[in-house]
Amino acid sequence: MVSFENVTKSFNSRETGRKAFRALDNISYSVPSGVITGIIGRSGAGKSTLVRLVNGLERPSEGRVIVDGTDVAALDEVALRSVRRSIGMIFQHFNLLSSRTVYDNVAMPLEIAGMGKQDIKKRIEPLIDLVGLSERTRHYPAQLSGGQKQRVGIARALASEPKLLLSDEATSALDPETTQQILGLLKTINRDLGLTVLLITHEMEVVKAVTSRVAVMDKGQIVESGRTFDVFTAPRNETTRSMLAALPGGSLPDWIGRQVIADPKPGCNALIRLRFFGKTADQPLVSRLMTVLGSPVNIIAGTVDEIAGEPYGTLYVAYSADPAVMRKADQFYAQTGLNAEVVGYVA
Repeated sequence: MVSFENVTKSFNSRETGRKAFRALDNISYSVPSGVITGIIGRSGAGKSTLVRLVNGLERPSEGRVIVDGTDVAALDEVALRSVRRSIGMIFQHFNLLSSRTVYDNVAMPLEIAGMGKQDIKKRIEPLIDLVGLSERTRHYPAQLSGGQKQRVGIARALASEPKLLLSDEATSALDPETTQQILGLLKTINRDLGLTVLLITHEMEVVKAVTSRVAVMDKGQIVESGRTFDVFTAPRNETTRSMLAALPGGSLPDWIGRQVIADPKPGCNALIRLRFFGKTADQPLVSRLMTVLGSPVNIIAGTVDEIAGEPYGTLYVAYSADPAVMRKADQFYAQTGLNAEVVGYVA
């Protein structure tokens, strides 16, 4: 649906007029049709610049941005307006007109396009119902909660029947409960309408909850990408690992982290991080590990979660660092496929 081909974007210095800042650095990446793809990174990573290239609000300094087979940067303003009608956009701060009702805000793109009132009504009323605001059609933005305002923004973005929906930090201004409601709505839209969604965010929880694929950005580059489940369960890049550590259960509790040492000492325990997914997700492997080792296994911390609809768990355990015990454990992990990593050692 969207393809970035060796895309670089530089901005000129106001003082010298020369290119002083490279926001995007030689990015090549494809967004598949019909799925929700997340672009995640810290502030300043280049996420918003990337999405602005998709709808032609910015043009690349080098490379091409292809949307549904069309090179966006090669278009003049007239042709670009036509392409933008096939691209919906939802924003962090809603961008609703305070003087227009819910209905009128959603209808605005169609009015601008010259559609007749009856045709607008046929198009708009099902969308307002889809986002759950049929009882607030005649309300004004000041009468709505933040989540309701974002629902209006989503309905407005869908009014022109786009093939692609861009979401730029659309849940950042919302509380956690409302965020989950909006993410559930995006999943419904993706499933029922078959809409391709490109979701820009700095929140790993958002990516985990709603995306099928993810690309991680850092300093203007995509440093890691793939299936969301694969990236979350086996991150290869340090930026990804650092961002995942902020998730619940992503890192050791502080009280145990302060006790960890790098090298074993006589009589100490090995601290092990176990990851459960795939065929290991629903098996009683910890009880079997205790039996195999023949020595105590202390459960330190853990969490069970779902990533892109697939079960995933992390468990920190400690057991004797005696070489014979460690060899038994390694053999058990090899036989069962359980993902295990020595984090350090504790007394």
